[in-house]
Amino acid sequence: MKLKSKYHFNPESLNFVKVEFSYEDLIRRLFTYSFVSVLIGIGLFLLAFYLIDSPHVKNLNAKNQEIKFKYQLLNNRISSLSEKLVQIQNNDNSVYRPFFEAAPIPVSIRTAGYGGVKDYAEFEEYENKEVIISSYQRLNIITKQLYVQSKSYDEVTKLIKDKNRMLSSIPAIQPIKKKDLTAFGPFGMRMHPILKIYRLHAGVDLCAPMNTPIYAAGDGIVTDAKYGRGGLGYYVRINHSYGFETVYGHLNKILVTYGQRVKRGDLIALMGSTGISQVSHLHYEVHKNGSPVNPVNYYFEDLSDEDYERMIQISTNELNSAFD
Repeated sequence: MKLKSKYHFNPESLNFVKVEFSYEDLIRRLFTYSFVSVLIGIGLFLLAFYLIDSPHVKNLNAKNQEIKFKYQLLNNRISSLSEKLVQIQNNDNSVYRPFFEAAPIPVSIRTAGYGGVKDYAEFEEYENKEVIISSYQRLNIITKQLYVQSKSYDEVTKLIKDKNRMLSSIPAIQPIKKKDLTAFGPFGMRMHPILKIYRLHAGVDLCAPMNTPIYAAGDGIVTDAKYGRGGLGYYVRINHSYGFETVYGHLNKILVTYGQRVKRGDLIALMGSTGISQVSHLHYEVHKNGSPVNPVNYYFEDLSDEDYERMIQISTNELNSAFD
């Protein structure tokens, strides 16, 4: 290969002088050009590597942005659920629990036991660890608050059942139908019509024809069903729990037995005049926490005959279904 000649202008002689190169100069120049070219190539490569994303990197970045977007949606959803949970907690503390005479759950209990930093150590190596840890922390808080709330609802459910049992146990009906009632003897101090002694009449006297049906005034368990020595003749005593007890005296016939569980409206006896009695009537007592109280303060006198009949029918149907 023939190298082209190179000339240099000499200003003194005003002539072009041929430049002579040695092989050493040629090798040096060639090495210099090659080295510079390599440096430029490396620089361009590094520039492209760091500033221009590859398709794989672009795909990873796109997925990363998608994950961030989904976590943002998740956090928004968590915020919405958290607000609704706060409303439920407020209703629980201010409405449900006070209604059933239960103390509100303190904030310290509802917010106790949240996870520490160590609970999220497994996420420390993730690129988006702040977003991930924040989401898990909020989920952990809601989960534990929901657990406390579920326990509160379990308690409220039990209170509801106890309340229903208590309401069913209160002696809330007159033990004979209003249409059968012919005369009424009040509660309180009076002169005993037979013994002629001024003393407390611890119940009311409900007069009606012989063998008039007598019904349990509330749910309970029969604790006495026999002939008594205190002048009541044949009588029935029912323990209704919650401090309530009822007594039905001067019966002609007892239709329940000791230990039998009865419901409000169950037929328990037929009216009579046994014991110290002059006419067919029911001596009916209500005791609260061991002391006699006026029965009319507990049963609903405004219960219509139709409602009373319907209640008795419901009780009869339930009794019959128990033996099906």
